[in-house]
Parts: sequence; structure tokens; C-alpha cells
Amino acid sequence: MTNDYYNTIETASSAEFSERGSKFIAYTYPIANVAEFKEKLAGIKKEHPKATHHCFAYRLGLEGNTFRVSDDGEPSGTAGRPILGQIDSRQVTNVLVIVVRYFGGTLLGVPGLINAYKTAASLALQVTTIVPKPVMVNCTIQFDYTQMNDIMKIMKQFECVVIKLDTQLFCALEAGIPKNRQEDVFYKLRELRNVEVDAVST
Repeated sequence: MTNDYYNTIETASSAEFSERGSKFIAYTYPIANVAEFKEKLAGIKKEHPKATHHCFAYRLGLEGNTFRVSDDGEPSGTAGRPILGQIDSRQVTNVLVIVVRYFGGTLLGVPGLINAYKTAASLALQVTTIVPKPVMVNCTIQFDYTQMNDIMKIMKQFECVVIKLDTQLFCALEAGIPKNRQEDVFYKLRELRNVEVDAVST
């Protein structure tokens, strides 16, 4: 991960691993926030109501400071942490991995559980395409309505993301600008007359 890009996934995937009768089904999801995580977990619990455990780990944000792990009734440290370890080993963020376990009647012990959850998560991440995405800088742009076409051309040219657009006689646009193209975008925008640009946050 460089300062200008971060690695994540764009599509969901799943993989299965069996160990001494127990079945472990791992699901990966791209998520942007905690609300999306809750929605995905609720969906999995609905899909697998008879599973013994629904363990998970996720990491969010460019700094990777937002994360959570759950062993969901398994011995402490045997499920959530090994799953998170697989997310981190691939240096990805904004990623959720849920591993559903159906108990097969044989106790696996702590090392066996760690290995099973780690392997299931690893298999699911292996079949998921990891993609680099540009770090975005949020900014607000204020301009006259007649300049809409010019502004939108710049947004498209530099692959900016329009977050919010308030169109009146004087328009306000909130956009995400790729960090590595920020200076180019600001230069182009300031070439236009009566356009105000304010960086909100990185």
C-alpha cells in the first residue's frame, strides 16, 4: 500500500474447508462501514440458521485502525484473530470475512480450530480479486451553473467521484479527487473563472 493507493476487494466470494467432519464456509465481502458489516452478518445468519458458529473479522479505513473480531462462542482467539490475520497478510482494507462452522461431532482443539478458520479465510481470499484503489481527497467546488459542463469534464478526465451535487444558480459540488491527481485537478479548476475550491479532508 502506498500513500496514494490502498488495496481492497470489489466482489464477494466464498470457499469451503472441511476438518474431521466439521464444515467451515468462508465468505468475503467488500464493505465501506460498520452498517454494511451488520447487514452482511445478518444475511449470513439468516442463510445459515443451523450453523454452530458465525465467526468474523473485518478491517476498515485507510489507516486500518477500525477493526473487529469475533469468535462467536469458539475458544478465545481461535477464530476471529486467525481470520483477521489472513486479511492483514494480504494488506487489504474495507474487507469483511465471515466463517460459518457446522460442527461435525469431533473436537478440533485450539490448534485445530486456529488452522481451520485460518485456512477457510485464506481460501476465500485467494479466489477474491484484490484491486488497488486511489486514495481520495474530499473537496467542495463552487461554481456558476453555466460552468457545469467544464467542471464535469474535469471530473471525468481525472476519474473523480461526485459525492453530492447541489444545482442552483450557483452550484456546490462535493467530490472525491484521487490524491495523486489533486494538484492537476485543482490547477484545471482554478483556470476557470469564479470557481472556488476547498479541500475538506484527506
